[in-house]
Amino acid sequence: MSTRAIIVAATTLAAGLSATSAEALAPWAMDDSMASPPPEGPSDQASFAPSAFERPPEAAFEPNPIVADRRARLQCVPFVRRETGVEIYGNANTWWTQARDRYERVHAPAEGSVAVLRGYASANRGHVAVVRQIISDRMIIVDHANWLNGGEITRDVPVRDVSPRGDWSQVQVWHVPGGHWGARTYNVQGFILNVARQTKAEAAASPPTG
Repeated sequence: MSTRAIIVAATTLAAGLSATSAEALAPWAMDDSMASPPPEGPSDQASFAPSAFERPPEAAFEPNPIVADRRARLQCVPFVRRETGVEIYGNANTWWTQARDRYERVHAPAEGSVAVLRGYASANRGHVAVVRQIISDRMIIVDHANWLNGGEITRDVPVRDVSPRGDWSQVQVWHVPGGHWGARTYNVQGFILNVARQTKAEAAASPPTG
């Protein structure tokens, strides 16, 4: 029973009044609304809004990589060439140099680009992978082949930037069999776009657009 209802009942019994008269005499200050009204503007608790507790995208992301084809018997180079259309041949450790005069090269990941790693298995070896999704400025998802040295195709594999400057020069790759981040750090030469590189002479000869 509310505070006001108790007062109305007591007034009715003590004064022999009707319920209507007692209701009229009961002080409004004793109503359940006697608590002070809410302050104007944001309360002190506003700083604890749910957004303050949101995890960054890479922390909130739930890895779900899969070995899509264990019997593909593919090296990383033919897989990436097939998946992206980037027509470069030869060992993965030559791709960055080969792309210099043929394709646009960047140092930040882009969806559909080719990630070029050096130091895979040994200092002289390389690896290429397809960037499928950008999760955040420090995490991407890639598809690649033969990362586990079995010629398999692995998809939806997280890769995170661990470079001190956040410039994607060093990464760690999710270890699919173990379900955790791999212990090794790999150097990244950059990312190759399937966009033909335009020379300075070609750019000067091209008519302006717009």
